[in-house]
Amino acid sequence: MALMNTERAEVLALEGLGWLAGQDDGIQRFLTQSGIDAQTLREAAGSPGMNVALLDFLLGHEDLLLPFCESLSISSRDVHMARHVLSGEI
Repeated sequence: MALMNTERAEVLALEGLGWLAGQDDGIQRFLTQSGIDAQTLREAAGSPGMNVALLDFLLGHEDLLLPFCESLSISSRDVHMARHVLSGEI
């Protein structure tokens, strides 16, 4: 992936959300762990806080992270970079 910037990081987070929604239990696991419901997720999708939370979730679940990265032909480092960009750490 090219240099990580805010726009790329936001797109990656939204791709992560879409990918999780397509997994058997991926989105349910995210909802359960985050303590939010589907309506709240729909309303907050794309917001900075939700993007960071989603990337944190993926980074904390290697069984989801690796297939997600494979589906986009990216490395897990790209997800780490996106998370840091969105949280203002870079």
